[in-house]
Amino acid sequence: MFTGLIEGVGRVLAVEPRGGDARLRIAAGSLPFAEVAMGESIAVNGVCLTVVEFDAASFAADASTETLALTTLGGLGVDRAVNLERAMRPTDRLGGHLVSGHVDGVGRVQQVWPDARAQRWRFLAPAPLLRYIAVKGSICVDGVSLTVNAVDDAGFEVALIPHTVDHTAFSSTNVGDAVNLEVDLVARYVERLLTSRES
Repeated sequence: MFTGLIEGVGRVLAVEPRGGDARLRIAAGSLPFAEVAMGESIAVNGVCLTVVEFDAASFAADASTETLALTTLGGLGVDRAVNLERAMRPTDRLGGHLVSGHVDGVGRVQQVWPDARAQRWRFLAPAPLLRYIAVKGSICVDGVSLTVNAVDDAGFEVALIPHTVDHTAFSSTNVGDAVNLEVDLVARYVERLLTSRES
C-alpha cells in the first residue's frame, strides 16, 4: 500500500523489451534510497513495481504485459521524470489516502491554467471510471494523491499547490500527456458490496 505522497522524482534510464514484457531501469533521483531491498515495492507514476535489481542510485523492475497494456509505463521515454514512492509502513502517517498502486485506467491532461499561486489541472478520464470520482473525493494521478475539485461527464479537475508542482513530475508534465489514474479504494469496495447484495 502507498499514500500518494511522492517521496522523490526519478528518471527513466531504460525500458528494455524482455520477451513480450519489459524491464524498467529507474534512476532513484531524490527518493530516499539508503535502505532499498530486493523484492520491495516502489510505486512508479502510481504503478506498484517490485525491485529486482538495484545499485546505489537506481533500481530495475519488471513490468508485465498487463501492466504495459493498462498503464503509461510502456510509453515512457528515456530521461522522462517519474514520481516515486516506497511502500508505506504500518507506523507511517497517512497524509494522502490509501493507494494500492493498481492503476484503474489511463487519462490525459486536457488543460492547465493558473489559479492564484496554484494551478488548476483538468484531466480527461475513461467513462467507466468517472462514476467513482466525486467532488472532494480522492484520486491518484501518476501516483499523486489529489482532491477532486470538479467532475463532469468527460473528466475532472484538481488544484495543484506550488509544492506539489515543484516536488513531483507534474513540473515536466504537459497538456496532452497520458497519466495513470487510480480511483479511491473505498468507492470500488462500496460498489462491490452493493452489487453483491443485489445478486
